[in-house]
Amino acid sequence: MSKSSGLEQWCAKVPNLKKTGTHSWELLAESSTALTTEAHTLLAEIEPQSFWFSHRNDVIAAVVQRFPPMGTIFDIGGGNGYVSLGLEKAGFECVVVEPGKAGAANAAKRGFPVIRAPFQDLQIGDGTIPSAGMFDVLEHIDDDAGAIANLYRVLAPGGRLYIAVPSHRLLWSDDDVKAGHFRRYTLRTLSRRLHQAGFALDYGTYFFAILVAPIFLMRVLPARRRLKSGNEVKQDHRLPPGRLGAVFRRSFDRELAKIASDGKQRFGASCLVVARKP
Repeated sequence: MSKSSGLEQWCAKVPNLKKTGTHSWELLAESSTALTTEAHTLLAEIEPQSFWFSHRNDVIAAVVQRFPPMGTIFDIGGGNGYVSLGLEKAGFECVVVEPGKAGAANAAKRGFPVIRAPFQDLQIGDGTIPSAGMFDVLEHIDDDAGAIANLYRVLAPGGRLYIAVPSHRLLWSDDDVKAGHFRRYTLRTLSRRLHQAGFALDYGTYFFAILVAPIFLMRVLPARRRLKSGNEVKQDHRLPPGRLGAVFRRSFDRELAKIASDGKQRFGASCLVVARKP
């Protein structure tokens, strides 16, 4: 499937999907599942400066290079298109599927084909999507088993699914509640969900190993609950100054090198799996 004719033909077969631009489509129904305009705007400011988004993009791209897609990657819940931007730089073609108006608009500005719709509301034919990614999306879905089963249905045989999620119940905090998470995963629990749907597992790894202790100390242990301001959220995405920041950078570099060279990280604050429809 390409950005032009293949995607055009595919979208024409999806009921109630209206073409709104050269490479943009919209489902003729309002979504209540999208992030707010303010949230997407804040993320758009944070992402280019964030060590977290940068390292996550590097890890995702390295894993996708090791386990390449069969065709275009449908970036489900792709927000502003930041993960798609990283994948595009690594040589992969993406389509952003995003229900939020602001996120979809930001992704379109980056030049990606965009389908503005909740993925679960699209009436997609069986076996018609070559590859898909859900990057910190699955934890926001109450019925994650149903979502994975639907992805299995719509993926073509041999198609790959890439999923990144926050890991370990031990790290559950008020930040997860405020972010709208239903759960955190381990590689075992996520793999079990995928196996139950019929997927074969090609690869799994943890990442953000160095963040496990800071998350536990700074998010899990504090008992008080309050909403963070935009400035505080931005600060969370900046590396500490001086030697401590250098320690973080070296840790990320070692972790990325290990994952890119046929290795696995055995623990971390996030995990990433590659699954394949046999």
